Amino acid sequence: MAPSRLAVLGGGAWGSALASVLAARHRVTLWARDPAQAQAIARERRNVRYLPEITLPDSLHVTGELDAALAGADLLIAATPVAGLRELLGRLAVREAPLVWLCKGFEQGSGLLPHQVVEQVRGARSPSGALSGPSFALEVAQGLPCALTLAARDAEFARGAAALLHGGRMRVYYSDDLVGVEVGGAVKNVMAIAVGVCDGLGFGQNARAALITRGLAEMTRLGVALGGRAETIMGLAGVGDLILTATGDLSRNRRVGLELARGRRLDEILAGLGHVAEGVRSAGELARLAARHGVDMPVTAAVCAVLEGRLAPDQAAELLLARDPKREA
Repeated sequence: MAPSRLAVLGGGAWGSALASVLAARHRVTLWARDPAQAQAIARERRNVRYLPEITLPDSLHVTGELDAALAGADLLIAATPVAGLRELLGRLAVREAPLVWLCKGFEQGSGLLPHQVVEQVRGARSPSGALSGPSFALEVAQGLPCALTLAARDAEFARGAAALLHGGRMRVYYSDDLVGVEVGGAVKNVMAIAVGVCDGLGFGQNARAALITRGLAEMTRLGVALGGRAETIMGLAGVGDLILTATGDLSRNRRVGLELARGRRLDEILAGLGHVAEGVRSAGELARLAARHGVDMPVTAAVCAVLEGRLAPDQAAELLLARDPKREA
């Protein structure tokens, strides 16, 4: 495939990692919202704040000017957190280039998934999709193998965008189940907090495996209730991302759970992360969405109770263990 012109919009860890990898095959511009940060990245060839371990390739162009990043782009890649997606889209409203986003979770206040935010701002007919799956930014930037899923309502767009991004040690599959892929990406962050608490309390590997499995059951129930497919949840963007985020030492959401189990206050934990932990932002929206659709999500409810300070981590765990037995499926 001939090189294309790509604009990666967001100078965080994941945006920098993906831009770095794609620059080996395409003409890529990385846009950072803070002009001073963009100048520092361009000068030092390193994102000191978010991805200090990686030297960025000379072929990657870095700018703090949004118009310069957008000029002539064949594909826009939104690499902001969910909280920044709507604002970024507003600045892209007149752009006709196809869009792919990397964020996972729910918009606070509205409870919308990213694709719903995109459709509100850009319209449902604009070619767009989500890139999701098990992918720690550092490992991707290091060139280690990974596999992702690109999902869009338009199956042909999903196929073409996946082919554009696929290459090297990064495999990209495609799907037309946008809802299933996004639900997987949102729920896994909340479940990773739960597993972090479980491990932090010293409950052992049996408990960890059980909690991941029950978390997968909650993810599947909600995904199907919202119109997604169970087989999507059993794929990369569901169980794959859940396993990685719940067990990997690079997981920010897992780290939140570990620190909560040690008795630290949530505000202190978040201040020390230096990155966004989407599970903290998504938990309440997830619980409200589950209640609205009549979906039983006890692990999610327990995470919310701990994050909101209504229960201590060990109390929440005991409540889950005390639930009445029921049929597994």
